[in-house]
Amino acid sequence: MPANFRFPRSSRDLTKTHKIAVAGVAALGAASLAFTAVPGQAQTTTTADAVAAAPAQIASAPAKEVKASVTDQLAGASVKIQQIDAKKQAAAKQKAQAAAKKAAAEAAAKRKAEAARQAKQAASRSAQRPQMQTVAASTSYGNNLDGWIRQALDIMKQHNIPGSYSGLHRNIMRESSGNPMAINNWDINAINGIPSKGLLQVIDPTFNTYHVPGTSKNIYDPVANITAAANYAAHRYGSIDNVNSAY
Repeated sequence: MPANFRFPRSSRDLTKTHKIAVAGVAALGAASLAFTAVPGQAQTTTTADAVAAAPAQIASAPAKEVKASVTDQLAGASVKIQQIDAKKQAAAKQKAQAAAKKAAAEAAAKRKAEAARQAKQAASRSAQRPQMQTVAASTSYGNNLDGWIRQALDIMKQHNIPGSYSGLHRNIMRESSGNPMAINNWDINAINGIPSKGLLQVIDPTFNTYHVPGTSKNIYDPVANITAAANYAAHRYGSIDNVNSAY
C-alpha cells in the first residue's frame, strides 16, 4: 500500500477515478461470481439430475431381474413338485400292484394248500377203510351168535349201514333161532327154487345184490348173511331195527 494512501472518510471523498475503479472491481466481481455460479449450478444441477436418474434406472433393472429370477425359481419349484408327485403316484401304484400280486399269490397258495389238505384227508380216509376192515377182521370175536352179531355190527359201521345189536338179535331169533345153517324149504321162495337161507333167511338174489364187500361170498357165513340182510333192510325199511316180521 502506498505510504501516502488513506481510506476516504466518505463517498464524497472518492474521486471519479476511484469510483470507476470500484465500479470496475464490482463488475468484475459480479461477473466472476456469475460465471462461477452458473457453471457450478449447471454442474450441480446436472450431477443431481444424474444422481436422481441413475438410482431409478439402477433400481428398475435389478427389480426386473429379481422378478424374472423369482418367476423362474417358482416355475422350477412347481416342476419339481409335479415330478415329486408323479414319482409318489408311480411308487404308490407300484406298491399297490405289488400288494395285489402278493395277495393273489397268497390266495393261490392257500387254495393249493387247502386242495392238498383235502386230498390228503381223502387219501387218509381211503387208507383207513381197509385198515378198519382189517382191524375188524383181526379183532377176536367169539364163534357164536354174540360174536357174529358184534363182528357184523363193526363191518356195518364201516359201510354206514344202520342197525343195533338188539335189532339184529331179535330178527335172527325169529328167522332162524340162531342157526347159521337154517334153510326154509316150504315157503313160496322154496317153491320158486330160491329158498331162504342162513341166520336172517336171505334168498340168493337178495344176498348177491346186497352183499357187503369184505365179507364171505358164502350165504351161510353168519357175518356175511347178517350184513347182507341188514343192508337190504336199510334200503327197504330204513334199518333192520324197523323189521318186526317176515321181510
